[in-house]
Amino acid sequence: MSGFAAIAGAVADGELVAHFGDAFREQRRLAEGSALAPLGDRTVIEVAGPERLTWLDSITSQAVGHLAPGASTELLVLDPQGRVEHAAGVLDDGSSTWLIADAGDAEALASWLTRMKFRTQATVEVRADLVPVGFVDGGAAAASASAAAFAPHGMPLVWADPWQQVSAGGHQYAEIAAHPAAEFAWRVAILTEEAASGLAASLDHEALAGLLAAEALRVAAWRPRWATEVDERSLPHESDWIRSAVHLNKGCYRGQETVAKVHNLGHPPRRLSALHLDGSDAVLPDPGAPVFAGDDEVGHLTSVARHHEDGPIALAILSRRAPVGDLVVRADGIDIAASQQVIVPADAGATADVPRLTRLSRRPSAPDPRDSGVGA
Repeated sequence: MSGFAAIAGAVADGELVAHFGDAFREQRRLAEGSALAPLGDRTVIEVAGPERLTWLDSITSQAVGHLAPGASTELLVLDPQGRVEHAAGVLDDGSSTWLIADAGDAEALASWLTRMKFRTQATVEVRADLVPVGFVDGGAAAASASAAAFAPHGMPLVWADPWQQVSAGGHQYAEIAAHPAAEFAWRVAILTEEAASGLAASLDHEALAGLLAAEALRVAAWRPRWATEVDERSLPHESDWIRSAVHLNKGCYRGQETVAKVHNLGHPPRRLSALHLDGSDAVLPDPGAPVFAGDDEVGHLTSVARHHEDGPIALAILSRRAPVGDLVVRADGIDIAASQQVIVPADAGATADVPRLTRLSRRPSAPDPRDSGVGA
C-alpha cells in the first residue's frame, strides 16, 4: 500500500484516491506544479533482457529499438486490422524498459507480451510493488517526486508524457494553431511502496491532488488513454494518437498496413472531439452518454471532467459524418448543450494546407508544436 489513501480527508476506493477534500483547489495546484497525484489507476510493467528494445520495436507501433536511457515515449499494440488493443508509456533506463499502463490493461498487456517472446531474450513482469505518481513539470512537486523516484539501475524513473508535442515519426490531425497539449507537461515518477509511503507522510494537503484533478487536466489537453477512449473499434487516427504513439516511418509491425492506408488515403470512420458542456443544470453526464445532432445520435462521451477554468468539459468519439457545430448530450433525461471543438477532422488523412482554427478556451495561446518541424 502506498500510504496516500490513508491520509486524513482522502476520498478513496482502495488505492484510487478521487480527491483529498477539495478537487478544484487540488486541480489548480496540480496545474501549476505545486501538487502531485498518486495514480492508483496505473500499473507498471518491467521488461528486461538484452533484446527488449529491438523486440518491442518489432511488435508495437513505436520506434523504440534505439531508445536512449532516460528518453520517454509511448506505444500501442494493434490488432491485424490496426485497431488499438493495448497502450503504454515507455521509459528505458539502460537495463530495463518500464511500461506504464492503465491498471485495467496491464495484466492483459503483460500476458500478450509474454506470449510474443518466443526465443527473444527478454522477460516481462507486472510490478505491482511500484507506485506511479503524476505531476506537472516545472514546480515544487517535481523535485519531491523525482527525489523519491525508484532508481534500480542508477537512473531515477520519471516518465515524460510525449503528448506535449508531436513525436518524431508522428503526425497531428488537429488543425489548430495553439494545441492545449503544449501546456500539458505531464510527468509520472515510479516509486517503491516504501518511498511512496514516506512521501505521503512528508506532504501536507496543499501538495496533494486526486485522480479527479489529474483527469481534468488530461481531458483539457485532449489526451487519449486506453481506459477511456479505446473500445473494440478504435483506430489510433480517430483520437489523434498518431501524434505521440505511432511512428509512421518505422519497419513492419502488426496493424501497420491499416495505419498507413487510413493515414495516406483517408479517412477514419470516427473522430474525437472536445466538448464544452452547459453547466446550468448542474448535471455532469457520465462517460458513455449519447451525443445527438438534432434527432440523430452521432456518438458518445468517452471522458468527462469539471475543469477549474473551463467548467464542464468532455471528450467524445463521434461518427465521421457528425456535423462540426453545436451538439447535445443526453443524460438522466436532460439535454445538455455542448459546444464542439473538432480535434480530428472528418477528412483526416490525405489532407494538406488545411487552415488552422482557434481553440474554444480561455487559455492563453501557445506556439504550435508543428511550427518547429517536429514530426513533419
